[in-house]
Parts: sequence; structure tokens; C-alpha cells
Amino acid sequence: MEIQFVAGFGPISREPGPALDFWSGDLGIGFHELAPDYHHADDLAGTKAFAIWPLAQAAESTFGTPEWPADRPVPQAWIEFELASPDAVAAGAEELRGRGLEILSGPKTEPWGQTTARFLSPEGLLVGLSHLPSFHDEG
Repeated sequence: MEIQFVAGFGPISREPGPALDFWSGDLGIGFHELAPDYHHADDLAGTKAFAIWPLAQAAESTFGTPEWPADRPVPQAWIEFELASPDAVAAGAEELRGRGLEILSGPKTEPWGQTTARFLSPEGLLVGLSHLPSFHDEG
């Protein structure tokens, strides 16, 4: 697996209001709202995306339900590593499965066109392998 870059990073918040107050108000990061309570900064130097991801949305994207499973550590942050193609995401997920990691979701194509596979790190960080076509010079 060849990671090309960090596609995005950010906190996972149980309560988006206080999180936005801290990250935007206290730290001055400029966000725009891509979905209800999903605040995204795509012009922060050093990353393609920095976003406050509500826990319910992370659970929905990972498990298909807005409730995080009680038998899993609740992540406080997420990080996605960008790969070269959707096929590379699938191969990366298989490589990690072969090493004994549990892939929680994917590889799958999200409604916005991003291919993802997600798993938890030993620290409980929600980690994704991803490919978002707009991050690449494709065509």
C-alpha cells in the first residue's frame, strides 16, 4: 500500500456546537457547513481537509446507523490517508485484513463519490483509506 498524503483529519464530536466554538471561535479556523453539523475547512494549509465530524455521522458512514456500537471504543478523532485509486483502497483494506486488522466498513463508495475503508487504530482513532477523485488530476 502506498499512501499519497493525509486527505483529512479532525475531531469527532458528540456535541458539534461546543466543538465549533472551540475550533472556529477560539482557534480561528474558518469552516463552512457541508452537511448539518459537519463543519469543513478545505483551505487550511497542510491538509486537504480539516473537519469536525459529528459522532452520529461517523457511525452512520461506518456502521450504517447513527449510534456508535457500545462494544467499540468511541473515537475522538478521524484521519484519512489518500490512495491512488479505488482499487488501491480495496487492495489496502485486504492487505490490512491479511495482517489481522478488522476493517469496520468498506471498501465502499460514499454518496459523494469517495471510496473509503475504515478501521480503528490501537488508540481508538477512526482511520480511513480513501480515494476522492477531486484530490487527483484525473482527466
